Order: sequence, then C-alpha cells, then structure tokens
Amino acid sequence: MRDISFDTIRDAVAELSVQACCRLPEPLLEAMRRSSRQEASPTGQDILKQLLLNADIAAKEDCPVCQDTGLAVVFADIGQEVHITGGLFEDAVNAGIARGYTGGFLRKSSVAEPLFERKNTGDNTPAILHIRLVPGDRIHLRLAPKGAGSENKGRLFMLVPADGIEGVKNAVLEAVRQAGASPCPPMVIGVGIGGNMETACLCAKRACARDVDSRNPDPRYAELEDELLELVNGLGTGPQGLGGTTTAFKVNIEFCATHIASLPVAVNINCNAARHAEIVL
Repeated sequence: MRDISFDTIRDAVAELSVQACCRLPEPLLEAMRRSSRQEASPTGQDILKQLLLNADIAAKEDCPVCQDTGLAVVFADIGQEVHITGGLFEDAVNAGIARGYTGGFLRKSSVAEPLFERKNTGDNTPAILHIRLVPGDRIHLRLAPKGAGSENKGRLFMLVPADGIEGVKNAVLEAVRQAGASPCPPMVIGVGIGGNMETACLCAKRACARDVDSRNPDPRYAELEDELLELVNGLGTGPQGLGGTTTAFKVNIEFCATHIASLPVAVNINCNAARHAEIVL
C-alpha cells in the first residue's frame, strides 16, 4: 500500500488546470502545422496559421488559448494499492480545480444548478470526475477542459445492430454536418460505440481527450478512425467553417461491450483547442 496525500493531489490538479488551458499538446500543434501546409483553401491556411500564432502567444504569456476554459473534466485511474491520506479524493480534485482556476485567472464557467437560478459557483467546481480502479499503486490524472461551443454539439444515436458500420458512419457525418462552424473547426472528434446510452457517451468523451497521434489498438477500429476522418474532411466545412479540406484533425474511437439488440453511437466534439494535460502520481 502506498500513501498519496490530499495536498499532493490538490496541487497536481491545480497545475494541470493551468497547463491544459494555456498550452496545447505537442501532437495537436504538429497536426495544425501539417494541416496549414496541406490545406487547399488559402483562407483555411491563414486561419490555421492564426491558430498556431494564438497557441504560441498563450504558451509564452501563460494565458488561456481560448476564453472558454470550460468545465474541468478529470479522468482518474486510481491504483487499488493507493491509500489517500488527509481527505477524500473527490474533495482534493475539486480543491485543485478551485485553486488552479482562481489562481491561474481562468474563466469560471460552472453554475451550481442548471435551470432556475444558474448561479456561478465562482471557482469552476465541481469537476466532472470519472474514476476507474486499476492495478498498481499510482494515480493517473488526465484533465481535459471542455468548452460549451463544442460540447453543445455532441450527439447520441441509439442505433440497432442492423444499421452496422454504414449506420455508424452516417451518424458521425450527421453530427458533424449539423455542428457546422459552431465548434470552431478544425475539430477533434471522439466517437463512442457500444455500451448503453451513458457508457457510449463516456467512451466518446474519453476518445475526445486522446492525443491526435494515438490510434485505437484494435486495427479494425483504427482503420475506421482513418476512414471517418477522410469522410469528415470531405464535407468541406473547413477551418472555422469557411470552407476547406481540414474540418477535423482526428477522429478517435473507443468502444465497449453492448446488448445483443443495441448499437449506441455517441459523438463528442472538441474544438481546434483540444486541450488536455496529464500526470502520474
């Protein structure tokens, strides 16, 4: 059994909050550079160069890449040999979010209640927290801030097995087509296949938070990722919706077991600032 303190978790989450909001992952920056060279539209090329300049300024000035610093989505894989001391894990994560978002001067976007008062919590808590117990004595944290412009364009399709691969493709294309320019393309698209209605959405969110240079370990799904990216870019939406050949940087797929009569498909979209940061404690 290994002890990890409340303070250690809090401080790590606070640091990840600022890092994720102010510094884009290198694989995403490389995808932007590559796309700026390959984009067929001159307007699209100019937009991609502006996105790269914006990311460079944000990193140098330690300021957010985008003013919408989102809800803090935290994926936590906790080793079952870890003993957390000094408080509850969830409280430590929220304390870290509060410290990172207030101390880092990041926009606070969380309201405590969604329908009537919609009063801002003032520190961007609570986090959207997803916990898995895994073997070992470490904690792996991945923080993926998620803004509303892209999150609002997510879709869930409750298909049936007879819809098959073509049904999955059509669902993804419908979601992207209807999203249009609203998610600030080029996008990173997460697709969740299988499970039930909530686990399909969680798979899509995990896929959305993956690096753009990652691939599904199952070669069949990796091939489908490539095919979906080609189909999405064929829509012609282009950078910022102004037309072009780069509508998305990457399509990532996660899947899980499902019912014999079900084929859920969830689509979760990230904007061009597909932000995330991670640490292992």
